[in-house]
Amino acid sequence: MKTLLLTLCLSLAPLSLALAETLHFVTEEYAPFNYTKDGKITGIAVDQVETIAKAAGIDYTLEIMPWARAFAMAENQPNTCVFTTGYNRERTKRFIWVNPLLKDQMVLIKRQGDAHNGLTLAKALELKVGSQRGDFAVEALELLGFKNIDLAADIDITLRKLLSGRIDLMPTSVKTYKKLIKDGIPVEKAMLMDGQIYGLACNRQTPQQLIAGLQAELDKLILNGDQDRIFTAYGLPPDTRTADNGMKN
Repeated sequence: MKTLLLTLCLSLAPLSLALAETLHFVTEEYAPFNYTKDGKITGIAVDQVETIAKAAGIDYTLEIMPWARAFAMAENQPNTCVFTTGYNRERTKRFIWVNPLLKDQMVLIKRQGDAHNGLTLAKALELKVGSQRGDFAVEALELLGFKNIDLAADIDITLRKLLSGRIDLMPTSVKTYKKLIKDGIPVEKAMLMDGQIYGLACNRQTPQQLIAGLQAELDKLILNGDQDRIFTAYGLPPDTRTADNGMKN
């Protein structure tokens, strides 16, 4: 019996050690997914990340900062994860992933009432587009052939440049675009881009037990409908997240 108990303790030791480690979650100001309100970090993705970490019994810290810094920290510091991160082929092997915190179409937006109507890709390539340093959208823009890309530290700065006329276009998710419209921000859809999966991108040295625990809890969150309830609580019910004038799946 003693031998059996010792064997069980030794087999459980790596898992216990892994779960005892602290994960550092870093993110940016990007409403409605992750942002600061009344001094508290909140948002659709924040609620999901905190929920699955607690359910998995994982200790964690949460910090908000410019995206390029957050992304670099997750790539270079063990036990660090960045969100809400666009998942693409180039990033696949740079991180260990917990997906999906959301699935969304990308869209190029413009100032309300500007002259860029009936925009085609050929016309869009002649315009000045803005995005954030380190954002996956920059790679998406470059792959489409954009050359004149203005980079800012965060989405709020990019949005201010768009509204002031310093840039002509700005890529964002359809969900963020709908939130901007709901908030009365004078922007319009200019052109749809490809769909995108977003998730939690963790440093490759993060223990696999922690990643497995987070993924298992995220899977439960999706299957039991709680992910949809979180979206609904922020004014983005499931029906408005899956349809948008020809949106691709």
